[in-house]
Amino acid sequence: MNNLRFSKLFLPKVSLYLFFIFCLIAVIIILKPIMLGLGIVVFLIIFYYSISDNNMRKKEIIRYIETLKFDIDSVTKDTLLRFPLPILVAELTGEIIWYNSPFANMIEDNKNTESVKEALQNLFLTSQIEPDKNISMKISIKGRHYWVIGNYVNLEKDGGKPLYIAMLYFLDQTEYINIEERFNETRPIVSIITIDNYEELMQNAEDALKPQILAEIDRRISTWCSPTGGILKKFERDKYLFIFEVKHLPKLEEKKFEIIDVIKEINIGNKIPVTLSIGIGLNAENFSEDLSFAVAALDIALGRGGDQVVIKSGDKFSFFGGRTQEVEKRTRVKARVIAHALKELIKQSEQVMIMGHANADIDSVGAALGLVRLTKTKSKSAYIVLNNSNVMIDHLLEKVYKDKEYEGIFLNKNEAIDRVGKKTLLIVVDTHRPSLTECPELLKFTDKIVVIDHHRRGTDFISEPVLAFHETYASSACELVTEIIHYLDEKVELNLTEAEALYAGIAMDTKNFTFKTGVRTFEAATFLKKFGVDTISIKQLFQNDLNTYIARAETVKNAEIISDIAISVCPNHTKNAPLITAQAADELLGISGIAASFVLCKVNEGVSISGRSLGDINVQVILEKLGGGGHITVAGVQIPNSDIEQAKEMLKEKIAEYLEENKEL
Repeated sequence: MNNLRFSKLFLPKVSLYLFFIFCLIAVIIILKPIMLGLGIVVFLIIFYYSISDNNMRKKEIIRYIETLKFDIDSVTKDTLLRFPLPILVAELTGEIIWYNSPFANMIEDNKNTESVKEALQNLFLTSQIEPDKNISMKISIKGRHYWVIGNYVNLEKDGGKPLYIAMLYFLDQTEYINIEERFNETRPIVSIITIDNYEELMQNAEDALKPQILAEIDRRISTWCSPTGGILKKFERDKYLFIFEVKHLPKLEEKKFEIIDVIKEINIGNKIPVTLSIGIGLNAENFSEDLSFAVAALDIALGRGGDQVVIKSGDKFSFFGGRTQEVEKRTRVKARVIAHALKELIKQSEQVMIMGHANADIDSVGAALGLVRLTKTKSKSAYIVLNNSNVMIDHLLEKVYKDKEYEGIFLNKNEAIDRVGKKTLLIVVDTHRPSLTECPELLKFTDKIVVIDHHRRGTDFISEPVLAFHETYASSACELVTEIIHYLDEKVELNLTEAEALYAGIAMDTKNFTFKTGVRTFEAATFLKKFGVDTISIKQLFQNDLNTYIARAETVKNAEIISDIAISVCPNHTKNAPLITAQAADELLGISGIAASFVLCKVNEGVSISGRSLGDINVQVILEKLGGGGHITVAGVQIPNSDIEQAKEMLKEKIAEYLEENKEL
């Protein structure tokens, strides 16, 4: 660095040298005036030479720069003309200014030029024009796919209004896109097909016809699977593994998995129709995870009553079918197994907490009371989590509070959280969705959770319960709890209040043994009658005051009929609105020509909707579109932060969607 600075001292400094020469000549003239003329002449000669030499150097530099610029321009032009990739220069209107020969070969005719122009117009209209901004877009020309990159160039250099053009380069991505599409189309899908009612089918068929029925089921499933070129393997007597490529899924969805309906047409002496459920898993990291997705989807399909297809793609679920009633399972083996397992879990626990859904009804409270008695027979403390009473359970709770045996049995949310521990057994009844429970936070404080529910399964089932008695064929949670008590290997003596609570829960959910009533429903009711249940006393639990009756009648009167579906709204500021809503929905089904009913009411900041059906219309599927659930004939939903008119319009849209999806039926 020091050498460099030292060498700069010897670089030519013409002006400095001239100044020194001028000073020396001035000294000479002062000392020798006779040298004046000669000094001036010498100085002028040196000065002229310096100027002329400097001008010559400038001309040489300018000539060199011009030559260099010409060479660079020639190289640039030659590079653009000979560039192997297609290049296009276009105005922001989409008009093409210039393109090279590879681009000409790419478009081949004017028709393709117009398609490029249209694509460019769309690009320039939707993007912000910035000189330093890079352009990136995709375009297809004659079946080939290109990634277009480039930049904007401002032609106005004198501070005037900007005049932009775009310089674009076309990179052919066709091969990569085709590989990507091929990859996406050939990704594997794992599915499991199961015969829902295999046991009942075989029990009710003649021995000589059983092989024919099974052979026909195999044939129809194989025929449905064969166009996909997939793998179909029967691995159990009632289950099939089906693996196929994802490109075939849209066709199956378009036809709404017609195998669900085709299989029901089998009629070879079978007394009940054959139904299938299919669980499909895709978009997982590997085959193993795809299989676990399929198993989870099948569990949901069966939990929703069977006769349907459930697709699990990541965290998303799609549903097809599910239009028929649940098939009642005649076997009691599962009830016995559940009863024994629950007894052991109670023995191993320090205490038991029983929690139903928010806005509790007689079914959830009745089931909880039955489980309290079961727990006390094992000499364990039992509590029911209940935040508030309501008109639906007021009469029942009045009877409970009169009995000192139940003193301190009810805990609110905060009390339950303070009392719960790791060794607490938490039993959730009449719901399987965490968000609908009385206290969702309580689920986080213990790993010992039991679920007893009869509603069609949703996608947000309580995570990994140690025991689940989830039977959609059952009429009510009270029926399931009664079965547990009935089939327990030790006798449980219910008192009258508990027996009537369980009986009332069954009566409420079956609308007095009208809906979802099977053989086992009557067996459970018969078992409870042995404990002295009085039907008149049960009826008193459902009595309403005159104002409630009038409000219900007004709701029915104001119903709007759309096709064979009734929609009504509970009057504003009506006391006991949720109860009136449910009762009015039931009442509307008694009107001739009404196949389904929906009644809305305002609840806090949201809207509650109760849906009822005679079975031809699946109200559960309709209200599930709004975030609710239930059964084919009985369902409900609560829409937060909504008013009545908004909720009503949303309901009508979902009804229209449902009717459109099922118009061929």
